[in-house]
Amino acid sequence: MKKNVLFTTAACCALLVPAFEANAQEETIVVEETAVLTEVPCKTHYYVDKHDNWFLQIGAGVATPFMENKAEGAHKNAHATVNYNLGFGRWFSPYLGWRLAFNGGPLHYENETFNKFYYVGANFDFMWDMFNSLGGVNSKRVFSIVPFVGIGGTYGWKYRPAGNIVSDAGRPKSNTWALPVSAGIQLRFRLCKYVDFFAEGRAGFYGDNFNNIAFGRPIDINVTVNGGFIFNFGGRDYKSYNPCDYLGYINNLNDQVNDLRGALATTAAALAAAEAQLPCPEVQEAPTAPAPAPMMATVRFTLNSSKISKIEKVNVYNVAEWLKANPEQNVTIAGYADKDTGTSEYNMALSKRRAQAVYDALVNEYGINPDRLSITAEGSDVQPYDENNWNRIVIFNNK
Repeated sequence: MKKNVLFTTAACCALLVPAFEANAQEETIVVEETAVLTEVPCKTHYYVDKHDNWFLQIGAGVATPFMENKAEGAHKNAHATVNYNLGFGRWFSPYLGWRLAFNGGPLHYENETFNKFYYVGANFDFMWDMFNSLGGVNSKRVFSIVPFVGIGGTYGWKYRPAGNIVSDAGRPKSNTWALPVSAGIQLRFRLCKYVDFFAEGRAGFYGDNFNNIAFGRPIDINVTVNGGFIFNFGGRDYKSYNPCDYLGYINNLNDQVNDLRGALATTAAALAAAEAQLPCPEVQEAPTAPAPAPMMATVRFTLNSSKISKIEKVNVYNVAEWLKANPEQNVTIAGYADKDTGTSEYNMALSKRRAQAVYDALVNEYGINPDRLSITAEGSDVQPYDENNWNRIVIFNNK
């Protein structure tokens, strides 16, 4: 009896093999392809590392005040005097920067008599690189025009003769404070990577008390023209990235997913063809749980960011659907950062924020039970890919 059962089983299985192959060849398999992510705005983005693009500015020139001239017989000519200039600041993008600029020296002008005093001022300026904004970013551009505006404070002393502003004690004041606003333009000439020559003009607008005389003209003006050198620490340069640089890698992953879907569909069709040959003698076996379908998804991030882009949200959605289809499976969310930017400590915190962002999206947007998820931060000490730009990523692992 046992020999008959074994013989029948072998014969039936032998019949199934050609049927399996014939149906697999004849049936047309329709595979739903994953969309290739090509609709990405291919715009180059520029950024500056926190230690780059600092500069020191040293120069000198002349200052010419425009103030009260009240006497009919007095000379109304403003006198040009020496002016000293010192500043330091930073370009935090190819287009915008800031600096703290100091100016000072003597000022001469005519009122009823020849007047003079000394001043020193500090201005916090916001600068705009016009050519980088309008003509495209070029750190090696020989000539640039840089308009700027600023606010600050100025201290004046040794007024000779004394003005008509008196102190609380009733005596003429010998010093004063003023809060000017200013605007100007700088012409910058690149000498080498680390040194520029500059020439700039600035007009400072003060209240009527700047020269310690209050009458007539309601605004005192001081015009300075300076020239000198700018020393760029580490050079003046900018880093860039373009989201389209990753399209080839993303499309390659999509091709792998499509190949796996095609193989899965072919296998399912062959299995259906084999089942059509039944009944066959059933072999009693212990039931086993079906293996879950493989999970092939990652979430990529842009430089120094833990925000999930619109492009990458489809991968978070795919993971959520996989978890819903495999309720017995749990997942570890591992965050990474690239080793070329940031310190090891900073990258560790950044990779944790990236993993946390994906965790929050799965729980809050797709209703995944948080007990099925765990987070691990790998920082930049572990680099899963040889291509460094690919390591700004979150990878999912079955627990």
